[in-house]
Amino acid sequence: MDVGRPTLDQLRIFLAVADEGSFNAAARKLGRALSVISYGVAALESQLGLSLFHREGSRRPELTEAGRALLADARAVVDESAGLVARARGIRQGLETEVSLAVDVMVPSKTVAGVLRDFQAAFPTVDLRLHVEALGAVAALVLDQRADLAIAGPDILDLPELERLSVGTVQLVPVAAPGHPLAQMDRIEPGATRQHLQLVLTDRSPLTKGREFSVLSPRTWRLADLGAKHALLVEGIGWGNMPCHIVAEDLAEGRLVKLSLPEAAPLDYRLHALWRKDSRPGPAGSWLLEALIARC
Repeated sequence: MDVGRPTLDQLRIFLAVADEGSFNAAARKLGRALSVISYGVAALESQLGLSLFHREGSRRPELTEAGRALLADARAVVDESAGLVARARGIRQGLETEVSLAVDVMVPSKTVAGVLRDFQAAFPTVDLRLHVEALGAVAALVLDQRADLAIAGPDILDLPELERLSVGTVQLVPVAAPGHPLAQMDRIEPGATRQHLQLVLTDRSPLTKGREFSVLSPRTWRLADLGAKHALLVEGIGWGNMPCHIVAEDLAEGRLVKLSLPEAAPLDYRLHALWRKDSRPGPAGSWLLEALIARC
């Protein structure tokens, strides 16, 4: 016997009975007559050619082995249907189906995670695409229309295609492991940094090709990953500038030492919100942008 195609209403009734534990409770939950619930379950069983509940005597209905096997599938179908309806409603209201966000690697990850948690709760039907990059690569994603908006580092170029709004700063400090020669100096003389390897965060974008940012030593290792730079610093391989929020625990526990360099004071790494002038963020993107600005 071929298996029929159950309706969404039949699946909702099946789930309500399974979740509530009785036909009466399912009727109350769905605001339907008891006879409608009984008929819906019977019709679904007839469509599938399977018994979904044990209903002998007056005991509460219990799922059969077949009912238990189909429960997750039924729930997935109903959830997908609800998601489709919600997404369609959002599209009719002008809500984006997806928002692509680019974030500078210097932005505190806890800040970004907190905003994205709230974004998911506020816009459950909007998919999010997150990029984490450094320096000019963040702006490049918006410029190339691979990201709708971004929280980027300092203004590195005049990019007339982009709108920008200052949103705050991240303080960078020069650090090294306690065993590093610079960390063991009572007083670092001018030019001493030039004698030691500096770890420098590099850019995967041509926007900043050939440009230097707070590079004091002619001896450098160029790293495209801030986590790798952090790990090498803790191992005593060179010195470098790091965001305060990332190295605060290392400084407190003595794994790293802040260097008092005569050549440069602690650097404020300015953050900017970016979006294209010809493609302003929609409702979800605007909410995300405002939340990031408020917390950065």
